[in-house]
Amino acid sequence: MIAVVAGLNVFPIKSAGAVPVAETELTPQGLRHDREFMLVRPDGRHLSQREVPELALLRPGFDGVKLVVRTPFAAAPLVWEAVDGPALDVTVHRRPCQGVDQGDEAAGWFSETLGLPCRLVRFTGTRPTALGGGTLTYADGYPVSVLSDESLDDLNRRADARLPMARFRPNIVLRGLGPYGEDSVTRLRGDRVEIELVRPCGRCVIINTDQDTARRSPEPLRALARYRTERFDGTREIMFGRLGVPRAPGALRVGDELTAS
Repeated sequence: MIAVVAGLNVFPIKSAGAVPVAETELTPQGLRHDREFMLVRPDGRHLSQREVPELALLRPGFDGVKLVVRTPFAAAPLVWEAVDGPALDVTVHRRPCQGVDQGDEAAGWFSETLGLPCRLVRFTGTRPTALGGGTLTYADGYPVSVLSDESLDDLNRRADARLPMARFRPNIVLRGLGPYGEDSVTRLRGDRVEIELVRPCGRCVIINTDQDTARRSPEPLRALARYRTERFDGTREIMFGRLGVPRAPGALRVGDELTAS
């Protein structure tokens, strides 16, 4: 079966807004610069839209050197050249990892913008995936998330509100598999890349957050709970989309055809 790459999204700062791109590099740790930065509390715990939905309104861009973040909360954007330095101990969902603190100026901008004390760190070191033998940066457990247009179309026929793909924050949007066709796919292969899909994507309250306003609503978790609750590894979760581990890195572009098997 052939799936077409219909969209690509990079999230330079964990839990902040997306950067839609026409092409990027698939690395062993996911799309280039995805979840490379993270905001942490003073004790090193990561900030998430689960607790701070206003993170959705941060619009970051990162070219590998300079980070630019815009938001309606601030009169001027943050323009920050990434710095190196000693590694700090931080956590993602209580799992230990490390990051390089990006300094007081960046910390002050984010703390004032969000109205709570926080600091910006850049990923360093190594971090294993939850399953699948891969590595990742600050993503929750896997380097790549995948969702198909047709699955969203089917959900929108069931939900009380019509929702955009941005609600679900996928790295890769596919077209051509049919509704929930990604559920049965274990490999995506292209001329340059290969991704192993290792588990369904369990969903949380973040998908109830409008990514343009930061407002919360009951959908789509309410609709998904009626027909997409499954048990995986001993836990019942609301599943929508798939999570994967890159097996062959390379260039990835919107419009690429991938063989799904």
